[in-house]
Amino acid sequence: MSGDPRQWQIGMLGYGEVGRILAEDLRQQGVRVSAYDIKLDRGQGAALRAHAAEIGVELAQSHADLAARADFIISAVTASQAVPVAAACAPAIRNGAWFLDFNSASPGAKRRAAAHIDGAGGRYVEGAVMTSLPPYRIKVPLLLGGQGARELAPQLFALGFAAKVASDELGVSSAVKMCRCIMIKGLEAMVIESFTTARAYGVEDAVLASLKETFPSIDWEKQGAYFFQRVIEHGRRRAEEVREVAETVREAGLTPWSASGTAERQGWIADLADEGVFGAKGTPDFARSADWRTEADRILARIKSLRSRPENPPRSLPTRNALLLHEQFVLEALP
Repeated sequence: MSGDPRQWQIGMLGYGEVGRILAEDLRQQGVRVSAYDIKLDRGQGAALRAHAAEIGVELAQSHADLAARADFIISAVTASQAVPVAAACAPAIRNGAWFLDFNSASPGAKRRAAAHIDGAGGRYVEGAVMTSLPPYRIKVPLLLGGQGARELAPQLFALGFAAKVASDELGVSSAVKMCRCIMIKGLEAMVIESFTTARAYGVEDAVLASLKETFPSIDWEKQGAYFFQRVIEHGRRRAEEVREVAETVREAGLTPWSASGTAERQGWIADLADEGVFGAKGTPDFARSADWRTEADRILARIKSLRSRPENPPRSLPTRNALLLHEQFVLEALP
């Protein structure tokens, strides 16, 4: 392996939003990038292949194929797949190759993933992404953890990452990220629930005025629109992430009431998005409404439609009884 990280062959495991952004920024530096994503052979495969061809990313045929050709692997898959993809890469990973785990998984999951990679001769480092990646791109704040973190940090800096070492112990960086997620993803879920309920009762202006008085530094209209946009577009991934947050809470000995509820609400929005409630996915206007009321009204209309035909609910509608009862209760206030 070359001492200059810009000469490395970098393997991108997962070619979703995060993987594509990182690949773009690395390719702009002339770094060689390969990628693999299970979606390549599914409905979204054509778009992913087109993007890879446009920026010069080589596509691998499998996890093992990617691992066999990479000096440095970045794992950016859904939270539930953090351990399985590490296990899938381990048999083919190059001796001494770096494996940076970007995934939002619990400390316990990170340790299990590390056991696969380190046990096969690779070098596992956890990376906790501390805020939304798109505004920062490759320079998103990144906390590193694990025995190889201090050695990898300057190499990442040379590639343009904004990384710093949190701990030599695995799990510390992910614990920081997971505890932050309780607040951030929970706030997203609460804003959607609060604003949509307020809209149903016709009291949204009073609620927003009260929030502005209590938290004057926050533009609640703008923040509300942003939260709705992000959850509608990425609710599925967020729900998986928050389930890992809940597992982190359990590992600490607490019952994850808040985190579990957040995961349910995020997943519920993802189910509605899959139904087409918010428009067609992949179109320029999808999840881009500047007014959260537009999306709240779509949610309320969908619930009202369900309530009017309870004997024949749509197949894909989530069977989350407690949440459904809440929505039906809210609709009692509607004319």
